[in-house]
Amino acid sequence: MNWGEFFAMNGYAWYVWGSFGMALLIFIVEMVMVRHRRTVILQQLRLTSNAEDL
Repeated sequence: MNWGEFFAMNGYAWYVWGSFGMALLIFIVEMVMVRHRRTVILQQLRLTSNAEDL
């Protein structure tokens, strides 16, 4: 088996590599969304904390 055959995967390469690509994309989007949500929550907590101090 050579590298060309490995990456071609007997004709199923588009399905296999497309699936890996979509999974990777979903993981990246999920991490970005979690980081953004964390930032928003921390900002809300700071505002609430500042409002209570007044």
